[in-house]
Amino acid sequence: MMKPIKIKTFMATAMITLFLGACSNILDEEPRSIYTPEYFKTEKGVIGGLTSMYAHLRYIYGQGYYYNTTETGTDEVTYAQSADANFKDMDLSGVGSITPSSSRTDALWQPAFININTASGIIENAAAIGTVSNAMIAEARFFRAFDYFLLVQTFGGVPLDLGAGELKFNTSPSRFSVRNTVPQVYTKAIFPDLVTAVNDLPDVGRVKGGVTKTAARLYLAKAYLTYAWWLKNPNNIPTYPESTRVDPDGHDAAWYFQKAYDVAATAIDTHGSFALQPTYYDVHLGSNDRNSEIVLYADHTEKSEFYNASSLTFSNGAAPENFAVWMMTPNYTVIRSSGVSSVQREAEQHLGRPFIRMCPTIGAIANTFADKTNDSRYDGTFTTVYRGNWNKAGITTPTLNNANSLPVAPGGAILSFLNNEDPSIVYSATNGNVGAGVLPGRSDFVIAPSGISRILYPGLWKLGTYRTDNGTGLGSPNGASTRPFNIAKLSELYLIAAEAVVMGAAPQGGKSARELVNVLRARAGKWRFDNNGNVSKVVDNSAVMTAATPAVIDINYILAERSREYYGEGYRWYDLIRTQKWTELSSAYQICGPAYGNHTPINVARDIKPYHYLRPIPQVQFDAMIMTASEKAAYQNPGY
Repeated sequence: MMKPIKIKTFMATAMITLFLGACSNILDEEPRSIYTPEYFKTEKGVIGGLTSMYAHLRYIYGQGYYYNTTETGTDEVTYAQSADANFKDMDLSGVGSITPSSSRTDALWQPAFININTASGIIENAAAIGTVSNAMIAEARFFRAFDYFLLVQTFGGVPLDLGAGELKFNTSPSRFSVRNTVPQVYTKAIFPDLVTAVNDLPDVGRVKGGVTKTAARLYLAKAYLTYAWWLKNPNNIPTYPESTRVDPDGHDAAWYFQKAYDVAATAIDTHGSFALQPTYYDVHLGSNDRNSEIVLYADHTEKSEFYNASSLTFSNGAAPENFAVWMMTPNYTVIRSSGVSSVQREAEQHLGRPFIRMCPTIGAIANTFADKTNDSRYDGTFTTVYRGNWNKAGITTPTLNNANSLPVAPGGAILSFLNNEDPSIVYSATNGNVGAGVLPGRSDFVIAPSGISRILYPGLWKLGTYRTDNGTGLGSPNGASTRPFNIAKLSELYLIAAEAVVMGAAPQGGKSARELVNVLRARAGKWRFDNNGNVSKVVDNSAVMTAATPAVIDINYILAERSREYYGEGYRWYDLIRTQKWTELSSAYQICGPAYGNHTPINVARDIKPYHYLRPIPQVQFDAMIMTASEKAAYQNPGY
């Protein structure tokens, strides 16, 4: 057993009231700066604690630097032109290295452990109070498991004892910390809490956006799936603390793959008030936020700075703001037409605040989304057409000359990223001030998929800014997003179950891997609007999409479907480390250079080591510890 280590921890939980959707049932308990043990022994304290558990999601999801750790360095994303060390380090391509300080996993470690302790306090005190329902206690169990699941995937084994005993509420600074093993975290914390949550949570949330039986099943199925992969360990990836890949309850990987399938299949059949949206476009349309497909989200609102937990007009670039999408937004405002900034910074879903820290790889655009004609998910993921909006900035010129000196009116296409290669494109450093290309007869500048660079690339429409208070102007594009950040979707149950079948689980009738995947592929073939064309498009390509699905699906196909379905939403690193496919799928990528006019793809190699499959314990944790250098080294994950 690891030697006990002296540690300082701070278990006061900040309370931020949380608005959950536009309905009468909202979490708006009394704000408090700190929870005391005495306050937790009241019904009001327990309810306030539950409110803070939803609020804590905003310190993780939408936090741009944590978001970076989930995407950069994968086959989906690399660093962009304005990236600093936080982003370059995560790329593992020779421009930096992941360290306990630069990994920014503090954005997960700190809020997760604070929330875990809050959950333990609720669970312990609620029973003694006697007026708190099992369903409300189950909300705390869900979030305790939720946070431990994030932590164990990211760091390996983590402490179950925060100073008062395993899974006990700690009310005073603790001087000891021991990391439990991965099997202990799953079998002592995650699985028991989620099983209880499945049993006790309601089908419909206590409040809009509240956790439900479906949410608990989704996370239980995903936890079973992830642990099954951990037990199987196909590529001999090391774990820490060191532990044999033996389940304490005597089950093998196959048993857990089957459990993952069974729980996911049950959730698909009994999903309460949740339902898939009719089109992929509808899932991410800003005016359709908090729709029936979203099982869990970190909420924000444009209605109130208090309930939004941040300013509505400016941003500090820090949690609890939702500013993740900025990181993958290119600086489209550099484009010039007739010498005028024809695409102004606007608080609109295709645009928003450009930070140029992260960008898609060419492979993601060209290969993952190879079918851009039948499959609507490319159009429903990226901003590929930047349209003129200079009139909203008070510029009254009715038209501006753009590519080929042709006139363009407001709303017209200024810069387009093409779906396919076109050898007729002529690039020039002077085109649009951004070194774009031109095609005969077209008034918009163009860039082919092979010309995507670290400085000019399609933005991420699906997470883009959406406001209803812009009036006729540009709105407040420098404010953080007031949209909820989606965390879990009903659609994932189909891919969890399909993945389990691929790994050997016995399917039910009508729910083979191919049939499950085809539910989402059929939906992806249905268009009701051409997002980047900005025109109605009622087309049903579902038959073509489902016919193209391989007769035999393997894990790489599942991962490709997951990328098409969840590109840029913070899933990818976790998907690749779970399946141990990170090295295989992400060790090389293509991107063009960091200057305007760079349109020649460069091959880039990454050096992904086995130890990188775990992130380092963040430096902020060690800064608070009273321990020797050797003790710190023993506490840290190997390689860091």
